[in-house]
Formats: sequence, structure tokens, C-alpha cells
Amino acid sequence: MCAEKGTVALVHLFHSRAPVHTIIMKHWMFCVLFLFFVFCDVSTQRKKKTVQTLSRGWGDDITWVQTYEEGLNKAHTSEKPLMIIHHLEDCQYSKVLKKAFSEHPTIQRLAKSDFIMLNLVHETTDKNLAPDGFYVPRIMFVDPSLTVRADITGKYANRMYTYESEDMDFLAENMMKAKILLKSGHEEHGDL
Repeated sequence: MCAEKGTVALVHLFHSRAPVHTIIMKHWMFCVLFLFFVFCDVSTQRKKKTVQTLSRGWGDDITWVQTYEEGLNKAHTSEKPLMIIHHLEDCQYSKVLKKAFSEHPTIQRLAKSDFIMLNLVHETTDKNLAPDGFYVPRIMFVDPSLTVRADITGKYANRMYTYESEDMDFLAENMMKAKILLKSGHEEHGDL
């Protein structure tokens, strides 16, 4: 008897609140709104993940050029040196260098204001950019006269243009060297 009263009371309560079609309508509205918010969130996340910037993690505040040819053209017209970083996305040494490069404030400041920046995951056809071989990571400089600065090297005799994570201060010095030599070269020619 108690069970029957409870069941009858529950059925009566259910029917007394709202008609069945109203409950079903509210249920569907809730489902539609839920799906709308889920799809909005997923599409926002997808856009965030699929946007691949030219920085590739080397410095998002830096303006990067897309191709070697574009970099040469901008270096020539802006009279700023071009800095080229040869790397591979799946190379452990490139990953470690990228992290150190992107976290070094002086390098980031110089790269942002004083250089045309290019990072390449594919080799160029210019053999001058591999004077001691095609290895990664490798950083080269090209001055606005479009001369590859093979004289600006890293610390290692067997890989002259590579830098390791602990070499970031040395790389910053080489960046300053590329700027100073550039300016002294213009002063000698009287075109600055």
C-alpha cells in the first residue's frame, strides 16, 4: 500500500508540473544548447591548434619572413642583416636550441628590432648557406649586400655555424657583431 501511494504521488507530481510535451521540449532545448557550446569550444580549440605561425616556436613577437628569397629582398631594402636558422622540427638539438633561443631576452629583442628573420625546415638552393655542410641546427647571417657572412661562426670547429643552448650569450654577441660589421661596412662606403 505504501508503495502504491508513493508511485501515485510521483506520477501525480510529474503530471502536475507540466505537460509531457513541454518537458520534452525543454529537454531538447537543453541538448541543442549543450551541443552548440561544445561545438563552439571545439572549433575555437581547433583554430588555436591549427594556426601555424612562421615563428615555429622561435619567438612569436618576432616578424618572420616565409622564404629565403623574401628574406634576401627585405634585407636588401631594409638594410638589415638576414638571420637564417636551419632546423628540423623533430631534431632533439633543434628543439633544445629553439627553447633557449626563444627564452633569451637579448636575442629576442635583437631579432625583433634589428634583423630580418627566417627559420627554415628545408634547405635552400644557395650552397653558400652550407659552407661546412648541411647539418642542423645551423645559424647563418646574410648582410644587406646579399653576402653570406661565413666569417660569423659559432664555437665548434666541426660544426662552425651551430649553437647549443649554453651558447646563447655567444650567439647574442655574434648578432651584435653582424650589426656592427654591417654598419662599419656602410660607413667605409659612405652610404649610411
